[in-house]
Amino acid sequence: MYKMQGLHKYLSCDGDKMISLTINDKKIEAAPGKTVLEAALEAGIYIPNLCYCPDLPPIGACRLCIVEIEGARGFPAACTTAVREAMVVRTDTPKLKALRQNIMWLTLSGYPGEPEKSSQLKKVADYIGIKEMLPGFVPRPANIPPLLNEPFFVRDLDKCILCGRCVKMCGEVRKTGAIGLVNRGIKTIVGTGRGTPLKDAGCKFCLACVEVCPSGALYDKEKIEEKDREKKLLPCVHGCPAGINIARYVRLIAAGRFQDALEVIREKVPFPLVLGYACNHPCEEACRRGKLNNPISIKALKRFVADRDTGRWRAKLAIAPDTGKKAAVVGSGPGGLTAAWYLRLAGHAVTVFEAQSEPGGMLRAAIPAYRLPRNVLKKEIGEIERVGVKIRTNTAIKSLDELFKQGFGAVFVATGAPAGIKLGVPGEDDPRVLDGISFLNAVSYGRKTGLEGEVLIVGGGNVAMDVARTALRVGAKKAVILYRRTREEMPALREEVAEALAEGVKIRFLTAACGISAGKWKLNVECVRMKLGEPDSSGRRRPVPIEGNNIVIKADRIIAAIGQKPDAPAEFGLAADNKGNIQADAQTLACSRPGVFAGGDAVSGPASIIEAIQAGRKAAASIDKYLGGKGEINRKFLPEDEAYPSLGREEDFCYRERSEVPVIPVSRRRHNFKLVERAFGEKTAVAEAKRCLRCELRLKISKAPLPPTGQCDNCPT
Repeated sequence: MYKMQGLHKYLSCDGDKMISLTINDKKIEAAPGKTVLEAALEAGIYIPNLCYCPDLPPIGACRLCIVEIEGARGFPAACTTAVREAMVVRTDTPKLKALRQNIMWLTLSGYPGEPEKSSQLKKVADYIGIKEMLPGFVPRPANIPPLLNEPFFVRDLDKCILCGRCVKMCGEVRKTGAIGLVNRGIKTIVGTGRGTPLKDAGCKFCLACVEVCPSGALYDKEKIEEKDREKKLLPCVHGCPAGINIARYVRLIAAGRFQDALEVIREKVPFPLVLGYACNHPCEEACRRGKLNNPISIKALKRFVADRDTGRWRAKLAIAPDTGKKAAVVGSGPGGLTAAWYLRLAGHAVTVFEAQSEPGGMLRAAIPAYRLPRNVLKKEIGEIERVGVKIRTNTAIKSLDELFKQGFGAVFVATGAPAGIKLGVPGEDDPRVLDGISFLNAVSYGRKTGLEGEVLIVGGGNVAMDVARTALRVGAKKAVILYRRTREEMPALREEVAEALAEGVKIRFLTAACGISAGKWKLNVECVRMKLGEPDSSGRRRPVPIEGNNIVIKADRIIAAIGQKPDAPAEFGLAADNKGNIQADAQTLACSRPGVFAGGDAVSGPASIIEAIQAGRKAAASIDKYLGGKGEINRKFLPEDEAYPSLGREEDFCYRERSEVPVIPVSRRRHNFKLVERAFGEKTAVAEAKRCLRCELRLKISKAPLPPTGQCDNCPT
């Protein structure tokens, strides 16, 4: 709620002494500078109003809040009249009620039809009642066509009652001044200068005008239910599985507060660097700026502040006293290490068991170093070890019984989905047919792959892109991806596809492998051409084979990158589905076996880093409760601060294009594992953060007071 109420800002106050007054025979007290309307509302006395909003300076336009004041002439507006000592006010006399009915009739005389039931206008009209002033009068709206071409909301000026709230909010609170009262007399409307589109008028699409509109003249194109308001209005935060407060840290970057921004990120995740380099950024897909032109480069901004980590947050990191309880984590991927981090901060002794020679799980084994440098991964794993988490590598766990015998009170199984899925076509048992995850794992750990010549990769996700790009780096002369749909349906990130193509990877769309046979020197891959049919369960159009349209492609190697599956040992004794996914409670991640929890890819199948991190967070909370704690894992490094509601005017705001992440030239990276993406500089990062629409500000706007439920102005008092 903004601290900009009533006349406080506009009237001088004589100290802090409370003022005594009487409203409707009820003696009340109010602070100096309060208006009669505010004093009444605080005392539980409703006065009808339409132009009043707690976050706006007084307007006095609707005249519905008129009152009678002993010793005063006329009917002053309660929203613009300051309280005075010993003031006697009446809000409910028959004369006032009749006047309000007349005013409401005039207000609705040009309104097209009935107001929406959910609107403040409808509720206030029902409360006041309408007295017909001119029998037989037929309302004649101005018939102004609704403006439908704005990206986020509709402007239906026929429904505007000229309350002035949107104009005040835009001009005096947001200070953008995109809209105002234009024309004169009965032709007055709320609009932009010369009728220009909002984006040319300086609008920043904060949507505060929509929020304060009482009449339905401004309304969201997307229907928003009250229960979904935060989810719909702040989609970047709700698009992040871990719930990082993206809106806040982007705002802090825009203000040059880089360490503060990093601390906001670290409140939710222990891997800001890893995410800055390798997150699949679902928040960007949800970003509302994308409806204007392009979403904010949120992932790049995260990397920008993570790269500048001074370690200030460590001084604020509190580790709870030792509980004497022990927790084991099987698997050192992002989910397992996240759970270990939060469990250690809760005071438990935590040991992570990793079968490979180095920790990191899929972060190390499946993400090539040109996307996630190993020193970056090592640094963040080091932070987890710094707080006391023990990591035992080269230790494959075959039995959970042994862990319980060693005194561990709970076990989190985070073994991921390390097993590649086969193509399911004849001839794939040839040793020259590999799976993508095994190939990336071999390269990551320095094992020879013997790759050369022409390589065919089957798949369309990020793993397929990584396999193809890696193949060119370790000896393949040519890498061709077969994908059974079109580029539009590819699940791989847009930037990963673009970089693969830039490095020389070829993609054959609408092509599926249906058989493999050994030739004299090469593999013969029989393929069928596809066409797109009806959408499937993923929402993408289903590929349909075109009969009689087969081709044969020759290759030295084939690498299947069509997915992975979990491979937890059967000896764990955990219930699993027919795909091998461990069955765990959706809320607690508890498994069929007491004391055992599971999460991440081992439960969901292959997902993303940020989803694994969220699973680790959830597991840590549940395990902490299981071990006797409260399950409270969230950290607060940066106290909440008031988000200043002013945005200011910037003429080109809506036309500012997204700052794309710079990359090194192809010639410098195609045959090595140098980091491809460069980081933003400070100037670029701040400018990119300033493109944010500040969607969170709308959620901070105070609600206008509504009439008491089930009452009307004519009810007996």
